[in-house]
Amino acid sequence: MKQQSIGNLALTKALLLSALTVLAADGQSAAKSEPVIKLGTLFGDNMVLQQEMELPVWGWSKPGTEITVEFAGQRQQAAAREDGKWMLKLKPLTANANPAGMVIRDDAGAKVTLTNVLVGEVWICSGQSNMDWPVKSLQGRYQEEIAAANDGALRLGTVKPLFAARPLEYTEASWQACTPLQAQEFSTVALFFGRKLREQLKVPVGLVESARGGSPVEAWMSEETLRKEFPEFNAQLDPFAKVVKETGGVFDRREQSKVHGITQVTPTVFYNAHIHPLIPFGIRGVIWYQGESNVGRAEQFARLFPAMIRQWRSEWGQGDFPFHYVQIAPCGDKDNAGAFLREAQMKSLAVPNTGMAVIMDLGDARNIHPLEKKPVGERLASLALAKQYGRHDLVCSGPVYTKHVVEGGAIRLHFDHPGGDLATRDGKALSHFTIAGDDRKFVEATALIEGDTIVVSSPAVEKPVAVRFAFGSADIPNLMDMAGLPASSFRTDNWPENK
Repeated sequence: MKQQSIGNLALTKALLLSALTVLAADGQSAAKSEPVIKLGTLFGDNMVLQQEMELPVWGWSKPGTEITVEFAGQRQQAAAREDGKWMLKLKPLTANANPAGMVIRDDAGAKVTLTNVLVGEVWICSGQSNMDWPVKSLQGRYQEEIAAANDGALRLGTVKPLFAARPLEYTEASWQACTPLQAQEFSTVALFFGRKLREQLKVPVGLVESARGGSPVEAWMSEETLRKEFPEFNAQLDPFAKVVKETGGVFDRREQSKVHGITQVTPTVFYNAHIHPLIPFGIRGVIWYQGESNVGRAEQFARLFPAMIRQWRSEWGQGDFPFHYVQIAPCGDKDNAGAFLREAQMKSLAVPNTGMAVIMDLGDARNIHPLEKKPVGERLASLALAKQYGRHDLVCSGPVYTKHVVEGGAIRLHFDHPGGDLATRDGKALSHFTIAGDDRKFVEATALIEGDTIVVSSPAVEKPVAVRFAFGSADIPNLMDMAGLPASSFRTDNWPENK
């Protein structure tokens, strides 16, 4: 904690030195200049504010000055602390159809006016490259829909890509109204998530893309959490103090950061640069697409991912906000490392107020970046609509395995299937089921749908004890429900990985 506090104070001083010139490097007073107000990350023209909750507004000004924020008929005040930071809260707002202005001023004469501000639903969109993947990189897919993507009430927020060895108090960000040009550059998954929310809710929607390719989950967690709960990362974190002392610890180019041993796989660097500066901006929740960079470490991921969710929620201070995520798609070699990672993601549903979009039907055995991304965003939107927005008529989950019973030479599998009867996507026999006896050697099996169960057997296994479904990394099975949503890969055993 002491290390983080030192880093945060250094950054605050740097901000005030450049924006206010009222603090010198040692924290002592310097000569006065024109008063300036600097607002926290995500406060800017075209932003969306979260409706129906108290909203923190913060920034930096000359120490001791009185700050006034005026918006939507409210007038709230706060005093800047000795380090120049101030924070106040707006009372809950209702969604607005017409953009409004926000005025921030201090009693030293500084004033900032933000224009074209909306109130509605705000979601953070984070993870690794499959979340970051823009429409323009999808080989011409969805172009008719993108050409019509003029929606002034759908706002696209982006955060400057940085690597940081310390938590940043501020980073650059911007908001734009959705146009075909802006949509081409934005996360495809997030875009179609937001478009479905707009269609269903009829209120403004703000999406903040803060994702980075190749990043493991530990890159999105704080140094404090990792050191406390996951000491296996200490050796990677120990050099950070020296890097911060010698360089400031913030890099805007990969080549810069690599010189100091910091890459996209380094623990905590994207939490520091992409998440910490956003907290505690008012949000409804988070959508997340990540996990590929943790394949091969499923047991560890099963502990890391829930810990990351808990950490974000604790720091945001907005309760157990929704956290919906995408299970990784089939891809890779003929092993089962990907399946074990998907299993770890399934286990993470034990964390309250989470949902998982299954995309077993959308994978590509040769491409870790499947091109069909519209359904991914829309399945995440269905989760949010059903769980947060009262659309209980929407089906947001495919069949979920619940238990099994051995019946002689077969095993009967039971499912929850809110989307109607069990079915196959292609009308063919069920695929990708295997079965094993006490020798733990799995062989291909025949699987038959019987009512709301599936009976699995093989003449090669007289006394079966376990079934696995789609448990190869690249398996793309055909089990779904009548709503068209696929089942996750699963297994009935608890044998060690790679067995």
